[in-house]
Amino acid sequence: MTVSKNDILVVTTDSVPGREVEAVFGLVRGSTVRAKHFGSDIVASLRSLVGGEVKEYAALLAGAREQAYDRMIDQAALFGANAVLAVRMETSTIQQGASEVMCYGTAVRLK
Repeated sequence: MTVSKNDILVVTTDSVPGREVEAVFGLVRGSTVRAKHFGSDIVASLRSLVGGEVKEYAALLAGAREQAYDRMIDQAALFGANAVLAVRMETSTIQQGASEVMCYGTAVRLK
């Protein structure tokens, strides 16, 4: 059974109301490490002087979250899962100026 990435249900809960888990494939995860760009770092530093959202960093992290999420979904599709339950995201600092974003959950097949 081939499952399209677009057909995979992703939820943060441990179950889906009205659906039964038919098979559990296990942990699926996706991660990426992103570093700040020197140019955006200067702009962000200037922006921090006046306050407000630091759009350069927000965009960087948004892209990292999307990539980690997509990689998790790719792994779930390889298992033939049609859902990923209990999805979580974490961010950690690797070094000054570089962060890892990880997205993980449990790949399952729902009836």
